[in-house]
Amino acid sequence: MLRKQLIYILMSSVGLVSCNYLDFDESQGMDKSDAYGYFNNVTRLASAVYREVPEDYGVISNALRESATDNAVYTWSSNAVYKIYSNAWSPINLVDDKWGTYYGVIHDANSFLENYSEDNLKRFEWDPNYEDNLAKTEMYKHEVRVLRALYYFELAKRYGDVPLLTRTYSLDEINSVTKTSFQDVIAFVAEECAAVAPELPLDQADFFNETGRVTRGAALAIRARALLYAASPLFAGTGDASAKWEAAAKAAYDVIGLGKYSLPSIASDPLYNAEGGNIVLNSPQLIFWTENNEDNTFEANNMPIGFEGAEGGTTPTQNLVDDFEMKDGTPFDWNNPSHVANMYYDNAGNPTRDPRLYLTVIGDGMTWMGVPVEPLAGGRNSASIDGGTLTGYYLKKLMNENVSLDPVTPVKKYHHYPGYRYAEVLLNYAEAMNEWQGPDYTDEYCVKSARQALNEVRAAAGMPAVVASGQAEFREKVRKERRIELAFEDHRFWDIRRWKIGEVVRNIYGIEKLNNAYTRVQVQTRTWEDKMYLYPIPQNEVFVNRNLTQNPGWEVAE
Repeated sequence: MLRKQLIYILMSSVGLVSCNYLDFDESQGMDKSDAYGYFNNVTRLASAVYREVPEDYGVISNALRESATDNAVYTWSSNAVYKIYSNAWSPINLVDDKWGTYYGVIHDANSFLENYSEDNLKRFEWDPNYEDNLAKTEMYKHEVRVLRALYYFELAKRYGDVPLLTRTYSLDEINSVTKTSFQDVIAFVAEECAAVAPELPLDQADFFNETGRVTRGAALAIRARALLYAASPLFAGTGDASAKWEAAAKAAYDVIGLGKYSLPSIASDPLYNAEGGNIVLNSPQLIFWTENNEDNTFEANNMPIGFEGAEGGTTPTQNLVDDFEMKDGTPFDWNNPSHVANMYYDNAGNPTRDPRLYLTVIGDGMTWMGVPVEPLAGGRNSASIDGGTLTGYYLKKLMNENVSLDPVTPVKKYHHYPGYRYAEVLLNYAEAMNEWQGPDYTDEYCVKSARQALNEVRAAAGMPAVVASGQAEFREKVRKERRIELAFEDHRFWDIRRWKIGEVVRNIYGIEKLNNAYTRVQVQTRTWEDKMYLYPIPQNEVFVNRNLTQNPGWEVAE
């Protein structure tokens, strides 16, 4: 796979102010004409631009970024993720800083696009493999454009307005660049992806016999997500956002209209196969993903405390669990004695909730590796043990029960990261269509309604169709469905921000069992300030470049 064939050639500092990310000079026996004059070198240079494609679920010092949302609590308070929701970070004391990382790889993308030319390779026209090799290298320039667009989206969703650099810069130039508005950056992302998509194959395996690379679907899915963010309250501004929602809806439909992807039932989707590993790559809903090596670190970080080698880690909240409906589609209600008494199972042991709950959390009465888990007070996996859950739950989603943390005979499994999948595209479409024209609108371009898209996701989970009528009620259904379907896939953190609901999701709840009855209890009250809708820009960048203004609320006195 291409992105695993990375070449690290003379990598220096990756701050925006540093220029020499990837240099070739005569002292190394190679200059740029050499670098771009051999097929193998061109492949390596293109591979290097893949190196920052997200390959996990927003992990921050072993904690999922979801732990900084109302979906989870990380069990170890020393973890850096605590700084995010306690307002203990700053432009000087950064957490999850990606500024230099993404600008470093953007520099490499710009350098590739400036220096690659098929003319540099014509000396190999005599080679019988020349045409095939050239077809590959010609494809690389399209992939690199999409990757550059992806990195700009990742920057913009964190920092808002950012410098938009589409060529390489000298040191003097780079230290005087100014910000480009979020909307203009996203317009660039959308235009690049749309322009390149027709040049890319639907399936890279048909072209390179490789997987995990940029395809037409990947380009269009990145575009759709970016335009959804651009239409959302945080970024759309105070005016009429209808045109932005329309663009987001049509962009999502462009992925749907490919006819390439589908959403099988969770019972048959390889993505949810208990064996995990490489089997998940057979899922028909995968659009763009990263393939990772065999490992058991994720399980070590997040398995229930009390199991050998486990650290507890990212533990789901009652806030999240409450949004999983009863299996008949009725919203869970703490004021309904039947719901509370049959929290997870009825008296006969039959599941009572949305089937996805049992794939997402480990709660009271559930098992891990065939062993009953006791996460509530007094239990062997409870908060009475260091690293034990404060919420009464442990994470199950993304975990593989077939690993072993035995130090003598460990068992590791592949943990691939599906960064873009079809269920998200359907939810993006449902949200954008509803905001644009309501839940039941269709036209000649968008022939699927928001309701149809949402119900397609629910049907795959074995849940009944949504009957919500008005736009506002349907909006809440979409948001809840998104929270459930995409839980722990690094969406909730960004959804809270783009919807501007940070202030209303501060109180974090868990569950207790007193006198054989479940009770909802508050376990945390988190800090929120509106400045936290955006990341702070590293202060050293602002000091060096006086044209680069700090994000509102994060200013540092000099």
